[in-house]
Amino acid sequence: MEGFDEEIEEPVSPTGQYLNSSSLCVSILGILESEIPIDDRQTLSLLQNMFLPINTRFSSIMINDKNGEKKWKKVEVNLQEHVYIPKFPPTNSSLYDENLEDYMSKISMEHLPQHRPLWEIHIIKYPTKNAAGTLVFKLHHALGDGYSLMGALLSCLERYDNPSLPFTLPSSQRPKSVFNSKPFFKRSILFPSIFFSKVFNTVSDFGWSMLKSSLVEDDVTPIRSCADDIKLREIIISSVNFSMDRIKEVKSRLGVSTNDVIAGLIFYGIRLYMAQMNQESSKLKSTALVLLNTRNIGGYKSIKEMVEIKKKTQSSVWGNQFAFLHVPIPELSDKNIENPIEFIWEAQKEINRKKNSLATPLTGMVLNMVKKLRGPEASARFVYTTLRNSSATISNIIGPVEQMALANHPIKGLYFMVVGPPESLTITMTSYMGKLRIAFGLEKDFIDKQKFMSCIETSLEMMITASRKKEF
Repeated sequence: MEGFDEEIEEPVSPTGQYLNSSSLCVSILGILESEIPIDDRQTLSLLQNMFLPINTRFSSIMINDKNGEKKWKKVEVNLQEHVYIPKFPPTNSSLYDENLEDYMSKISMEHLPQHRPLWEIHIIKYPTKNAAGTLVFKLHHALGDGYSLMGALLSCLERYDNPSLPFTLPSSQRPKSVFNSKPFFKRSILFPSIFFSKVFNTVSDFGWSMLKSSLVEDDVTPIRSCADDIKLREIIISSVNFSMDRIKEVKSRLGVSTNDVIAGLIFYGIRLYMAQMNQESSKLKSTALVLLNTRNIGGYKSIKEMVEIKKKTQSSVWGNQFAFLHVPIPELSDKNIENPIEFIWEAQKEINRKKNSLATPLTGMVLNMVKKLRGPEASARFVYTTLRNSSATISNIIGPVEQMALANHPIKGLYFMVVGPPESLTITMTSYMGKLRIAFGLEKDFIDKQKFMSCIETSLEMMITASRKKEF
């Protein structure tokens, strides 16, 4: 450890402190599915020479300084402590999907040790229906959000077809950050109605957000158990693949965004499942927390580009820079049960409305005020209650169009899962190679995995059918 005591200690961001507290301990599982059996002989050298140099946080631990403030302190890393190669018991099948499911459920329940850097890698050498081998990266959410970690991942991987070329990402019209308020005030001079709409939405959404984060809970439903709140929920992680072409078909027919279609099909699938389990619950109040990236930049940046941006702007694009949007899940009614397109319109209207307010930065200011007055643990409890009072969290990341490779292992599939929140349902989405991978963290022994997955698949089929019948 000699020499490391002299390292500069970097402050932990407020969000990083909230996500690693006595109230919350949230991690991200990044799953890479290899097309060929995994050869692990290069693991330690790749981690040493490629992974650790990405960011000093991968070789740092979180400590309290003399003033009680949390800092990142660089330490010497024993890489062997971070690598796990599990042994599965013999099975009658040649595939090990159930074993992998049980293993990921197990590591989802375990907290990362605080005395060493907050990450680990699990190398599963057993074949499943989706892959010849699976790599599971477990990283504490305090290290960074999905944007940061995807940027780090792309820095480690290369294009399988041509390693000398960069990855390309699906083109998208990224919404402006809710923090970019200057254009709004310019428009408000010319269009006063925009100003009053923004003010009304801000007051309404901020007030509702405060109530949802303190007093108002969602109803107990087939997707929200609200049981054993002080315990870490045991989850089952499952996923489904959709062709992006089918999503885009609905998008082009309706003239909406890809995200509108995805949100609509998820909301409709959730309500179908709720109706199957309990018909009355399909009309109960349920809210989804939709994560919004608040960086005012488009596309992922390499680690080198992240460093350059920090030098030029004195602000880092690494870390946790996201916000929650409280989006009510539309009720299932006689009007929309046979017309799932209504769920897309509702999702579009609600999300656009939430973006047309300054409630998100105001909520961030409240969190910072609570932190200053009562400490980071109080703010962490505020975030915990925000999560606990909702029914689901939804987040997404964009993956490359081309196939990736890691140490000459072609990557067949890619998805991620957030583990540790107090909700019964977590949904994540990843686009990769023309596919949309939707993953679900389902509370074990509460949400029926098979029925839930079936309802999500049915949702897309019904939306495609309805969009083809609709005349515009």
